Amino acid sequence: MARADFPIPVRALIDELKRLPGIGPRSAERMAVWLLQNRKAEPKVLAEALVKADEEIIACPACGFFATRESCGICDDPKRDDSILCVVEQATDVIPLERSGAFKGRYHCLGGKLSPLDRVSPEDLNIPSLMRRVENGGGMEIILALGADVEGEATSNYLADMMRGKPVKLTRIAQGLPAGGGLEHADELTLIRALQGRRDF
Repeated sequence: MARADFPIPVRALIDELKRLPGIGPRSAERMAVWLLQNRKAEPKVLAEALVKADEEIIACPACGFFATRESCGICDDPKRDDSILCVVEQATDVIPLERSGAFKGRYHCLGGKLSPLDRVSPEDLNIPSLMRRVENGGGMEIILALGADVEGEATSNYLADMMRGKPVKLTRIAQGLPAGGGLEHADELTLIRALQGRRDF
């Protein structure tokens, strides 16, 4: 006797949801059923929003952040400080920096980090456009805000070598203990960075 299963359109929806990061088979199934059965779900509105975002959102040609073909909210802001450029791995890294309100300069999103194991080389990153901005920037400060993992360190070192001799001030974000965190939970590298990034009290 054949086992009952979802109809083909539902299975197709589940398969697509499973492709999302962090969504396993069970979660995808629950989401699909919720979208189809819950009155508040409005799957057509969701589908339209996905299509609209796919059609209209691009990576800004200048900074790499999310933009439309007409404008980039960061590049088009005249109040930003053109003398400071913060280099991040991904466009999503801009969001927490912006939400903190601590940075008022410009950004450059690399689109990843160097990782030979994942076959990500310098040619795969937005490094040429970064170097053009450095050349045209005239003595700006470049802040490397990359991850503290092996790939982030390798990318930072590579960029530092590329910028050696250029008319820029090269800095990196201090990395240390999170707010509310104790020393007993910190790893060795975090403690080293916390000590290196210390300042007057």
